[in-house]
Amino acid sequence: MLADQETTRRSPGDLTAHCIACGHDAVELFLDLGETTLANKFLLPEDITDDEPSFPLRVGFCRACTHVQLMEQVPPSAMFEDYLYVSGASDTLRAHFDELSAVLVERHGLGPDDLVIDIGSNDASLLASFARFGVRTLGVDPAQNLAGFAHERGIDRYVGFFGRDTAPDIVERWGYASLVTATNTFPHIPDLEGFLEGIAVALRPGGAFVVEAHYLLDFLEQRAFDTVYHEHVSYWALRPLVTLCDRLGLEVVRAERLPIHHGQLRVTIMRAGEGVPDGTVAATLAAEHAAALDRFETWQRFGVDVERMRTDIRSTIRDLRAAGKRVAAYGAPAKGNTLLSYLGFGPDEIAYIADRSPLKQGRCTPGTHIPVVAPERLLEDRPDYVLLLAWNFADEVLAQQAAYREGGGKFILPVPEVRIV
Repeated sequence: MLADQETTRRSPGDLTAHCIACGHDAVELFLDLGETTLANKFLLPEDITDDEPSFPLRVGFCRACTHVQLMEQVPPSAMFEDYLYVSGASDTLRAHFDELSAVLVERHGLGPDDLVIDIGSNDASLLASFARFGVRTLGVDPAQNLAGFAHERGIDRYVGFFGRDTAPDIVERWGYASLVTATNTFPHIPDLEGFLEGIAVALRPGGAFVVEAHYLLDFLEQRAFDTVYHEHVSYWALRPLVTLCDRLGLEVVRAERLPIHHGQLRVTIMRAGEGVPDGTVAATLAAEHAAALDRFETWQRFGVDVERMRTDIRSTIRDLRAAGKRVAAYGAPAKGNTLLSYLGFGPDEIAYIADRSPLKQGRCTPGTHIPVVAPERLLEDRPDYVLLLAWNFADEVLAQQAAYREGGGKFILPVPEVRIV
């Protein structure tokens, strides 16, 4: 894993970084979101200080393999060993996990003798869905504060990071896995080679590794720049992943585009020669080329679009505030903190943020220090407008907040264009 002793920093004039997918020093800057705090480090009010650490948040494109990644990295231990996001807070995500587990159990013929390992298992929501089918389950996650969720569900948990160094210990204790999953985890991995070498160790012959991650094509089409934060080291397209796997003796055998989170890619990876790639792989690669994901000019235009979006969102909120309207926000995802930081908004613009997670309620957003409250506050307080930070779950949130909307409240959706509903 990335050394925890220091953050990789580069001077403002150095526009080239090392590619974590192919190793070349060919990553060129196209998006600079400034210096931000760590997006999931919500603070208790008494812990707010003037010296809250912040880090550069810049994104680049590798001219060698076309991978999109952060220019600078923050040590994983600074972000993941104490973690406040829980998957089970979203009804949409829980339903997705039920569907995913059913599909993979049938597709890979899993039964009571098969072990499923979920890396970045969080509150064990996905593994609880797998457990319905009688398979053995193991969660791997460094967040010690979330370990109790797995224990309550009777699911084994390995507390630590996954990679070449820890995979042998996992195999010795639990055996080889028929299936390894990583949903919204693979973009967090700075040491891709070490991680995938660990996958090759942990899988039984014929086993599969299934990744779900935000998809670069959706990222581009929706201009979803708020998806960028320090946890997300990589922004995945299929082409650089295929190149990386080929180099390490692995093979992509399936690629599926999904609507969850407003756009993800599900990729199935096996050891080379243990599976046969189907037509989805070639079709996805062709679609990426047609969309010019592999051209630096595409990403230069993206950076210009993001600057325009910032202007539009700021103008909308500030015009409402100038007209005497009260504005709150809904959803306290990490992506929301990227948006708030980039906009330069704090409690003067956004009075509070309503969120369903008890782990975040009573805390304040990192950097911007906006208080997080329970969703009931919206009906009690009835602000005129609510900025939907969790816009990727818009349908779910709008349905949950029907009473607020029926009372005249309106939501502001900031991405990909400002809309008021």
